[in-house]
Amino acid sequence: MNNFANKYGNGVTGPRGRWITLIVWIVLTASLSMLWPTVNSQENNSAANLPASYPSVQADEVAKREFPNAEGLPALIVWHRETGLTDDDLKAVQKFAETFTAKPLPEQTALPPYHQMPLPALKSQLSENKKTLVTPIVFANGAETDVLNENFDALREQVKSQTGADPFAEKLASDRLIVRVSGPAGISVDAVGLFKSADVSLLIATVLLVLVLLLLIYRSPILAFIPLIGVGFAYGVTSPILGYMAKIGWIEVDGQAISIMTVLLFGAGTDYCLFLVARFRQLLTVEPNKWTALKQAISGSSGAIAMSGFTVVLALAALLLADYGAVKRFAVPFSLSIFIMAIASLTLVPALLAVLGRASFYPFVPRTPDMIRERAEKKGVPVPQIRSRKTIGARFASLVVRKPWTVIVVTVAFLAGSASFVPGITYTYDLLSSFPKDMQSREGFTLIGQSFSEGSLAPVKLMADTEGKAVDLQAVMQKLEYVDTVSAPQKGAINPNIVSVNVELHANPYDNEAMKLIPELRAAAESALQAAGVAAPADRVWVAGQTATQHDTKQAGVRDERVIIPVVIVLIALLLLAYLRSFVAMLYLIATVVLSFGSALGLGWLVLHYVMGADAIAGAIPLYAFVFLVALGEDYNIFMISSIWKKRKQMPLKEAIREGVTETGGVITSAGLILAGTFAVLATLPIQVLLQFGLITAIGVLLDTFIVRPFLVPAITTVLGRAAFWPGKTYDVEEARLKGESV
Repeated sequence: MNNFANKYGNGVTGPRGRWITLIVWIVLTASLSMLWPTVNSQENNSAANLPASYPSVQADEVAKREFPNAEGLPALIVWHRETGLTDDDLKAVQKFAETFTAKPLPEQTALPPYHQMPLPALKSQLSENKKTLVTPIVFANGAETDVLNENFDALREQVKSQTGADPFAEKLASDRLIVRVSGPAGISVDAVGLFKSADVSLLIATVLLVLVLLLLIYRSPILAFIPLIGVGFAYGVTSPILGYMAKIGWIEVDGQAISIMTVLLFGAGTDYCLFLVARFRQLLTVEPNKWTALKQAISGSSGAIAMSGFTVVLALAALLLADYGAVKRFAVPFSLSIFIMAIASLTLVPALLAVLGRASFYPFVPRTPDMIRERAEKKGVPVPQIRSRKTIGARFASLVVRKPWTVIVVTVAFLAGSASFVPGITYTYDLLSSFPKDMQSREGFTLIGQSFSEGSLAPVKLMADTEGKAVDLQAVMQKLEYVDTVSAPQKGAINPNIVSVNVELHANPYDNEAMKLIPELRAAAESALQAAGVAAPADRVWVAGQTATQHDTKQAGVRDERVIIPVVIVLIALLLLAYLRSFVAMLYLIATVVLSFGSALGLGWLVLHYVMGADAIAGAIPLYAFVFLVALGEDYNIFMISSIWKKRKQMPLKEAIREGVTETGGVITSAGLILAGTFAVLATLPIQVLLQFGLITAIGVLLDTFIVRPFLVPAITTVLGRAAFWPGKTYDVEEARLKGESV
């Protein structure tokens, strides 16, 4: 291994190797960027999230086949005036319908003929309080978001020209005409718009944050840019590779995955760079030859960097096992980006350090004591006194070794206490709750809920194969206390025995309460079929619509957690076992990061619920946070424990623990602050699911950085002593000295 490390070090940092390495990265990045599309250009934000085996997907297929005229993506145009809609307002509605009936928008499939209705008939469509009217315009399923967005722009311009004002810009409290675009199409367009606007601001904020933190930590303008250059090249290679894979259909990518991938690259990528940079800086204070110092830094940190990267890559790749598409789409972008970033950290960054040498750390250039003395003598100034001061990290390390049981009890009590709040967390699958309250489509939904039934925004489509028997689905559904209205039944276009009704619930169709009603609706329909003598009624009922989709989304999330979480734990356990060759160490390293995850989830809920006023967190958050925190948290454990494992061959275990914690404390603290900061940037976005994920992940990284890594793990190692290495080979330095063996 030492031979390989030396050859590898010479290859990327030698007089020719460093320049070759730089040229290869430049050529590779430029070539891929010219030949293949960027990943952002291949985003598909309307990709399916549920596999064909889920009931709501099967129901959608039945609906498309049997009721094609009812299919499509509806946009609900909400017309509202607080003092009551006027005749002029209704004439604007008629003119709107006339315009887009005569000249349909691209992908438009249906628009009720409001322009053919006399005003009294149109007034009958108003809400009971006469303040609101909802007019649907239906677009084809699968219509591109960009097309829909352009359609909505044209729609807005038409309404503005007809009314002589801008009702889309009016606040909800206004007495003037207010118009909003809501419904599934409006929500979809607004969601994509939020992610697109977030991408640029997220990238700028992340770069600035990392740059500022690096400047504050290392106080070197040159060094601050080295990790950013590494991340930039890694992204430059990753983006076209992912773009090409998406273009030829190997993978699907969406805006949410790309946003989080950017944060992950900057956070984890900078961490890997710092593992090498910190070791190089430390060696420059004892080694006069910068080439020797760099090779030793590479030799000493490359194993930990490679192992850390491989751990994260495998953990993120486990997301491929997910049923839910939005989770599955994370796997390839995340794992590939980290894989390429790890390669950049082990090749490009060392090459940059080889080119710049000690100047990388200007103006605080690290020098050996002899170099400091010679420099002072040349300038004719007194030689500065080099004082050995005990750092805060060294003091904490001494405390851990002196009082390990106290440290274990205190840290476990804190982490377990924080994790105790996890059972009280409320989860939501409400799509709208993730968006800002002032978003156009959400405001439209609010107006609908105030004037009509909230269920009218997204009715449940219930279909049943009656086999020609007398089954009054409309009457059966209308008897249910949680149902508001039920449409007249329709017969299937291909199989007339299949009957369909649209059911509007009293509850918000996106809420948890509505989701719980899906099994009850199905059971009521099955009971009606069974009473009529229909055979196998369970196979002859289908429930479609947004609420049914969200019900299946929850089921998919539960299934994914049960499958992926154990797989991630097993994969990381096997990697730790192979790297450390210690079953005992593997167990407590896994246990500590899992405990840290639970603590982060509990503390995150306290902040989100009691400080920020959130009633619930997105149902996908626990799985996202687990995979990231367990994989990234194990990175810090690996880096620190690697140092302890090496030092135990040269000194007693307690001293090795003290030295290992002290040596790695600074770089892990710096890396943790940067990683937590980059995830915290997500908390500044207006999208609740990203805010919640960013906040909880940032808290978890800070817990790993300031509690698990410096206190809990070394304290457990101290208590276990030689047993921490079982069944691997232990090397007792004190015993060797007593026997007169060389150390």
